[in-house]
Amino acid sequence: MTTFLSHLNVIPYDVFANPAASVIVPIALGTAVGFSSRPNQTQATYLAMKQPPLRPPPRVFGPVWTVLYGLMGYAAHRAVTAASPLVSTDHMRSLYSVQLGLNLLWMPLFFGFRKPVLALADIISLVGLNGYLTYLYFSVDSIAGWCQVPYMAWLGFATYLTAGVGHLNNWDISEAALEKKLS
Repeated sequence: MTTFLSHLNVIPYDVFANPAASVIVPIALGTAVGFSSRPNQTQATYLAMKQPPLRPPPRVFGPVWTVLYGLMGYAAHRAVTAASPLVSTDHMRSLYSVQLGLNLLWMPLFFGFRKPVLALADIISLVGLNGYLTYLYFSVDSIAGWCQVPYMAWLGFATYLTAGVGHLNNWDISEAALEKKLS
């Protein structure tokens, strides 16, 4: 599978070579997905669902994800531009591109299509892929690895929230199901 991934160089090397571009691209893409999901409707949906303990208020997610997208971009810049005979730059670029795609897919799966099971499968894949990326990053640049640690922690928390919301709402967060709960 990893041989195939090396042919998926979705994000060009020039983006990774530039630290500003590496930071701005994931922030811009994450912001675009966030705004395309109609934030007011997303917040209303979020508040209508049964939530597990420790859920943060909706206003926390935007700032947290902005910081995490910036850190993941900077980590990718450092890891990809660090010369290492142990890890292929194409391999890291491909894995990073796939994980960014999975990350951006979560919100439409959960809030757009209202499919918590698919969103949970997505985020579990994201945790596994980022665990491997974090390992690779540490092998080429310790700062890049440490930049991934807050992201990994938040992904673990987000997995808990996704599974908790799914379970507490019987894996049905459709508009009809949420309206029933409110009436």
